[in-house]
Amino acid sequence: MGLLSGGASSLVGRASAASSSRIEHLKDQYSTVVDVADAGADTTGEESITPVLDAHAGDDTLFVFPPGRYRMNEEFRHTGFDHFGMVGDDATIVPGDYWEFEEPNRRLFRLGVYHNPGEDLLVKDFTIDQTAAHTGIRTIEAQVSTGLEVRNIDIVGKHDSGTWGPGLFDVMDPDGTGTVERFRAPAGAEWVSNTPNDGNLWRGPSGIMVSRWHEGTVELVDCQLGGFPDNGVYAGNANGTVVIRRGVFRNSHASNLRIGGRHSKIVGATVIVDDNHDHFHNQRAIRLDQGSWLQVLDSTVQLDKPNGNGITVLDGVESAKIHNSSVIQRTDRTNQAIVIEEEAGPTYVQKVHVDIDGSGNAIEICGGNQPGEVGVTNVRVTGSAPGSVFRNAIRCERDNCEFRGLEIDQPGSDYRRALEINADDCLVYGGTFETTHHPIVVNGDSAWIESIYADSYSDYEALRLNDSCSDAKVKDNTLVGGVLDAGSDGLSMYGNDI
Repeated sequence: MGLLSGGASSLVGRASAASSSRIEHLKDQYSTVVDVADAGADTTGEESITPVLDAHAGDDTLFVFPPGRYRMNEEFRHTGFDHFGMVGDDATIVPGDYWEFEEPNRRLFRLGVYHNPGEDLLVKDFTIDQTAAHTGIRTIEAQVSTGLEVRNIDIVGKHDSGTWGPGLFDVMDPDGTGTVERFRAPAGAEWVSNTPNDGNLWRGPSGIMVSRWHEGTVELVDCQLGGFPDNGVYAGNANGTVVIRRGVFRNSHASNLRIGGRHSKIVGATVIVDDNHDHFHNQRAIRLDQGSWLQVLDSTVQLDKPNGNGITVLDGVESAKIHNSSVIQRTDRTNQAIVIEEEAGPTYVQKVHVDIDGSGNAIEICGGNQPGEVGVTNVRVTGSAPGSVFRNAIRCERDNCEFRGLEIDQPGSDYRRALEINADDCLVYGGTFETTHHPIVVNGDSAWIESIYADSYSDYEALRLNDSCSDAKVKDNTLVGGVLDAGSDGLSMYGNDI
């Protein structure tokens, strides 16, 4: 694999005079240290450095890039390695344009492949200058068994070549781990039809991918992505665990954050949609695709110009939790904040605040085959959303759901309601419900409503039971304006203040 020998031996253990103290501690961790400038790499950005990297790549080897601009117009591929690193010291990589890179190898660094992964990889402290026309390219594609560490990669300029997006990171061993920290591409990418690669890629690139080969655990920490045509983070097909920790993700198309796998989660992230680029017609904030016990924790979704759901739990999700998070839709556009699809498994929405001004459901719970309950606990819904088009703040089409400690205040026009239950065996316990129309409407069987306060701003009855409703139990509630029983069967009421 190109270990140093002969005339190159003078490079072993040498450090560039410009190397900073933060690099010094790394050298003792590798038996071979290569200053790429001393090895012959051009630091002016004129000649490609890939031949130099190819010549000196090896196991237990660290490449040090001293200050300079390093041109690359062909892929550096290094696979099957053990303990390999690259670190920059004020180093900028300058990609060639679309036509210089040979298809399909339009990447800067390909480090490991799924059938021959590396192990113990370090890449840190590089700027990628893709401000020149048509120079957007995949910066790092890393597939390692374990020991992935990528930090401080700043991609400057919009990805305008239409080729694969800047990052792909897989950990192949089920017990393997990896971290990608501060990988930043805030300018996003062009729609593929506006690029030289038109017709060869659907929509355009995603920002960061975690592929179906991923079996271990990878954390994406404090990353930043602008508007990508496909997805911001695309990890929906992952089989392992993906953790997105903090970071800002803005204006991507199919979804800004899309995860799947085992116990994957989004923690403390911020997702913003405030710009609808041309062709970007479904900019979902968070999408949970498939897998078990997927979680959204301590995160914020801000939809200033919404044209896609805030958080969607798809049919392939076996179980999920949304906790201590918020969805803010301060616009009059019709849009759903949280959607739980028909065949999604048990899902728990806890300590969530939805502030919604446009017509749409704060929470839509779909029915279908009803594979599991949905628990909605300590959720607050505010805003001036009207009742037109989507009348209810929360719409439930699934049996055996529970609503505990809700606080819903929806004073909007056009018959806005708080909760409509179109399913059987649902529980509403505690909380306040204040809306323009009937705060609670029940169409299903065996509903249990207890210890709530409900009041209509327009003097409608607090609770409406339609003729499709039977065996409802209404206990110990304060129902301002009373109950409208529109033909229900088997109603039991006791201890209520009406």
